[in-house]
Amino acid sequence: MLRILFCLTCTLILVASSVASAAIVEHSFHVKNLTVRRLCSEQVITAVNGSLPGPTLRVREGDTLVVHVFNKSPYNMTIHWHGVFQLLSAWADGPVYGALIIRPRSGHPYPFPKPDKEVPILLGEWWNANVVDVETQALATGAQPNNSDAFTINGLPGDLYPCSQNRIFNLKVQKGKTYLLRIINAALNTELFFKIANHNMTLVAVDASYTVPYVTDVVVTGPGQTVDVLLTADQEVGSYYMAANAYVSDAGGPFNSTATRGIVVYEGAPTTASPTMPLMPAFNDTPTAHKFFTTITGLAGGPHWVPVPRQIDEHMFVTVGLGLSVCPTCLNGMPLSASMNNYSFVNPTSLSLLQAFYFNVSGIYTPDFPDTPPVKFDYTNDSINILNPSLLITPKSTSVKVLKYNSTVEMVLQNTAIIGVENHPMHLHSFNFHVLAQGFGNYDPLKDPKKFNLVNPQSRNTIAVPVGGWAVIRFTANNPGVWSMHCHLDVHLPLGLATAFVVENGPTKESTLPPPPPDLPRC
Repeated sequence: MLRILFCLTCTLILVASSVASAAIVEHSFHVKNLTVRRLCSEQVITAVNGSLPGPTLRVREGDTLVVHVFNKSPYNMTIHWHGVFQLLSAWADGPVYGALIIRPRSGHPYPFPKPDKEVPILLGEWWNANVVDVETQALATGAQPNNSDAFTINGLPGDLYPCSQNRIFNLKVQKGKTYLLRIINAALNTELFFKIANHNMTLVAVDASYTVPYVTDVVVTGPGQTVDVLLTADQEVGSYYMAANAYVSDAGGPFNSTATRGIVVYEGAPTTASPTMPLMPAFNDTPTAHKFFTTITGLAGGPHWVPVPRQIDEHMFVTVGLGLSVCPTCLNGMPLSASMNNYSFVNPTSLSLLQAFYFNVSGIYTPDFPDTPPVKFDYTNDSINILNPSLLITPKSTSVKVLKYNSTVEMVLQNTAIIGVENHPMHLHSFNFHVLAQGFGNYDPLKDPKKFNLVNPQSRNTIAVPVGGWAVIRFTANNPGVWSMHCHLDVHLPLGLATAFVVENGPTKESTLPPPPPDLPRC
C-alpha cells in the first residue's frame, strides 16, 4: 500500500497581545509508529516525536504557536486543542496525546501564589493491543470495547501492574515548595479519581479557566477535562503515592479495578521506606464525584472572566444516552448506538461539514437538529424505557443545529436510562460555557432554574453530566464555523453521541470565516 506523507501546519494565535510581548513559537510533530514495552510485552503505538506521552508545548498568552505535523503513521489524523477557541481558524480544528501549557504573558502573574514549579500529570489508559483494532472489533460486534489493561500516569502504569515495578512516575519535591500540577485526563473511556497520600490540593483552574481556590483531597476528571491544582510539600520528609483509579458510574459494567500509581518523593527521603498509599474513593462513589464537580466556582472578575450572558436567544433541551440501531448485516443484528435527542450522528464521507457550510453545498447535512426530544418520557427511569421501541431505536442522521452569530444558547443536557445510566463528559469545540447547575433525576423547568448560579459559575469546555441526572450550560456562539459537541468517552463517539453547531457568519470581516488554506487535505 502506498502511504502518503502529508504536512499539516496549524497556527494558533493564543490571545490578542501587543507585538512587543508576543512571540512566534514553532514546533514540529513527527507522528509515526513506535514500539513500546509495557506490562511484560511490546506493543506498537502511534506516537508524536517518539515519546509517550507526546511533547509538552509551553507558550505564553499572545504568542503565535505554529505546529508542523508530519504524519508518517498508517492512520489518518486530526489535531484538536482543548482550551483554544480556534477563532476564525476552524480549518485547523480537528487529538494528539500531550500537554499544551499556556502561561500568562510576561508581567501578568497568575491570580494565585506563584508556584515554584509546574508539572504536567497526564492520566491515561493502556491496552495490550492496537487501540484501533480494539475499537474496530467493538463496532463490528456492536458491543462495548475491551477494557484497558492499565491506567497510566505520564505514560507509566506504576508498580501495581505486572513488570512495572520500575515503570512508575516520580515527582521529586522539596519541603515547603509549592507545585502547580496540570492534571489532564487523556484516558479514552474512563473517568478517574486522583489523590496524593496525606496531602490536600488547592484547585485553581478547570479547562483553562480560573476558579475560586478550592481545597480538596481528591480530584475527579472525565476524559478531555483538565484540572490545575497547587500542591504544597508540607508533610514530613518521605515518599507518598499519588494514585488514580476508575470512577465507574454505570452500575454492573466491567472495569479495570487496579489503580495506577506514581510517587511524590521529598528531597532527603529514605530510599528504603515504603511510600504511604492514599485511601481511594470506591469505584462507584458518585456522591464524592458530584461534590467535587458542583463545589467548583469561577473566579469572577479574574483574568479572562466573562460574565454570564442574561439574554437567551436559543433554548435547547437535549437528551444524551445509549440505545440500539437496526443492522441486519451486523454480527448481533441490533448493535449499540448512542444519540442526542434520539438522533445518532453520522459523519459525512464525501465532504466535511465545514466545507459544506463554507461552499454552501447541500446534501451533506440537514439543519434540523431538534431543540427538544422528539418524544418526551421519564428520562431517568431505567425500568420502563427499554420497553419502548421508539426510544430504544435511534435513527442515523447528520443533523446539525444552525445558530446566528453572537446568539446565546442555554442548553439542558439530560441523561437517559434507556440502556444503562452513566456519567457522560460532554465536550464542546471552540467555546467555553458557563455551568449554571447540575442535579440528579429529571430536570424540572419550574424548580431547577432557582438553583442557577448566575454570579460566578465555573467555566468549562467539557461537562460531566451526572449519572441519571442533568446539567445546564450557557454559551455565546461568537465564532463562525462548524463546531462539534460530543461525548468524550471515545467509545460513544463512533456510536453517534454527537451533534454539531453551524455558527453563521457575522456582519463584518472579523466575524466571517476565512477561506480554507490551499493545502487543506481532502476528506
